[in-house]
Amino acid sequence: MTEDDDLMSALSSDQTRSDSGGLAPPEGLCWGSVLSCLLLACSYVGSLYIWKSDLPRDHPSVIKRRFTSVLVVSALSPVFVWAWKEVTGIQTGPSLLALMGIRFEGLIPAIILPLLLTMVLFLGPLIQLAMDCPWGFIDGIKVAVDPRFWALCASDMRWLRNQVVAPLTEELVFRACMLPMLVPCAGPSTAIFTCPLFFGVAHFHHVIELLRFRQGTISGIFLSAVFQFSYTAVFGAYTAFIFLRTGHLVGPVLCHSFCNYMGFPAVSTALEHPHRLTVLSFYVLGVLLFLILLFPMTDPLFYGWPTPVCTLTTTLGSLCS
Repeated sequence: MTEDDDLMSALSSDQTRSDSGGLAPPEGLCWGSVLSCLLLACSYVGSLYIWKSDLPRDHPSVIKRRFTSVLVVSALSPVFVWAWKEVTGIQTGPSLLALMGIRFEGLIPAIILPLLLTMVLFLGPLIQLAMDCPWGFIDGIKVAVDPRFWALCASDMRWLRNQVVAPLTEELVFRACMLPMLVPCAGPSTAIFTCPLFFGVAHFHHVIELLRFRQGTISGIFLSAVFQFSYTAVFGAYTAFIFLRTGHLVGPVLCHSFCNYMGFPAVSTALEHPHRLTVLSFYVLGVLLFLILLFPMTDPLFYGWPTPVCTLTTTLGSLCS
């Protein structure tokens, strides 16, 4: 067979491959991807409100019931990806679990490097926390390795929600399931900034509870919601970047849990700190180091190149290589 015959054969196939090995998206893929992501986001948020209660969201009984519903939705979320794959007819090389970041190749770097990178970004708040902490370094180590400390944490429903259940389920649903559906349609770069929109809008449901229990003025509540949407959208883009570059779910989950623990950096407190110059210097240093290390520490070569989700795009580009 001549080279011309090979070319004609490739062009006549149902799904063509680009020079980089990616699959050309079938017709109607974008509509199917967006609708699947929207349905998945609505299912996740809707599961929080199937329980009727007059108690606030931080009440242990409310948290336990919501654990049940979001864990069920999260367990069923791979079905959405499988159904999307069947309906759109897109063919994938990696398995469904690999596309969702559940794999062994590159697991150790995926556990360590993204979390370290995130800690570098929070260098200023970490130094500020260390300065203000009444414990010494050795005391902190003793507490960290004490099983009683972790047993106490595990008995706290709010801690379990913020550090375990929310990071795991949100990253599974809004990153591991949505990105494989968005990347073939929009490409890696656009998917990174599209995926967090579903994540940010999903957090608007907090407005309902704030209004319901009248926790503040209407204008204050909506300003808070706009800020939270912006912050969660930026954070979602970061964890989507981590997922795309590493091809692992564990990295985004650990980064999410760490950020939930740290909260939004208390810049106003840093400005009033007795050692303000030192603290602010570490804030700036952390941001600069983060920007320098962002691509080197997430190099796909550490995690098994190309990452599974990147095999779904027609062009790898700088994000996938």
